[in-house]
Amino acid sequence: MAESGVPVIEFHMMDKSRYFPLAALSGITIRTLLYPFTLVKTRIQLQKGKTVYKGTFDAFRKIYLHEGMKGLYRGYWVTQLQIVPQMAYISTYENVRTYLADNTPLTNNKIRSFIAGGSASCVGQTFIVPIDIVSQYLMMLGKGKGVHKSKVSHLIPLNIPHGATESRFGAFFAITRAIYMRDGLLGFYKGYLASLAVYAPNSAAWWFFYDIYCGLLADVAPDNVPRLALQCIAAPMGGVSCAFLTNPLDIVRARIQVQRGSFLETTRTLIQEEQIGVFTKGLSARIIQSVTFSFCIILGYESIKRLSLLDEYKDTVRW
Repeated sequence: MAESGVPVIEFHMMDKSRYFPLAALSGITIRTLLYPFTLVKTRIQLQKGKTVYKGTFDAFRKIYLHEGMKGLYRGYWVTQLQIVPQMAYISTYENVRTYLADNTPLTNNKIRSFIAGGSASCVGQTFIVPIDIVSQYLMMLGKGKGVHKSKVSHLIPLNIPHGATESRFGAFFAITRAIYMRDGLLGFYKGYLASLAVYAPNSAAWWFFYDIYCGLLADVAPDNVPRLALQCIAAPMGGVSCAFLTNPLDIVRARIQVQRGSFLETTRTLIQEEQIGVFTKGLSARIIQSVTFSFCIILGYESIKRLSLLDEYKDTVRW
């Protein structure tokens, strides 16, 4: 049991042949459900002021009105390549936690989670940044007609041949080629350090907050409340905490990857454009995404861990 009274299922307690396939399926399902929020967040972060969308719900309305349901899933299929970084993230997180437990004097579960979460993010981002860059360009390819398409597409500083965006594969190859021709292979790692600066602390803090909230909830909840329910409440709380703390950095990361400025230049421009609004730009979409993602990922993650338990541990972990 964890210090908090909420069960922590360690890596050695699971059947890996069951755990990894279920984790992959869970990740694909969650990304499919939440992709529209990622797209909306990205478009809001990359616009100047409110030149295209007034806010999260206005963005959903306009995209659906001008581009249809397909518009909310633009670039979706490319993000399914994230299954590789996802598996790398999970493996790193679980193995680092195990290593710290077996080879260091660290006994505090929260600190182990913090270190493992940050380490896992560093590994995951190494794989995910090129996918992120291409998918963000695809997200910005506004369809439909007239002013909406012009405003959205104007946010992309790439020369995409006319007509290349009419098919999914055509757009993908056109964007990939344009990035390579402009910046070479390094173009696919534009903003890599900014991504690490955002996601490594975010991942570390998320797991840290998650363990803290699990402990607080376990202290006040009746004994008959399922432990999984407490974990599913703690996860969104951790997601909100991290969203508030890292939102400005996330905007800088997105702009560096798409608009190609330096970190200092991008930060300076962003502050000039948004002023105090830099702390809230795209925040509602990010909170909705983070809350929903945190809930779904923990519901899937903790359920899969329980379903993957080896026989000798099944009676030791409560649902």
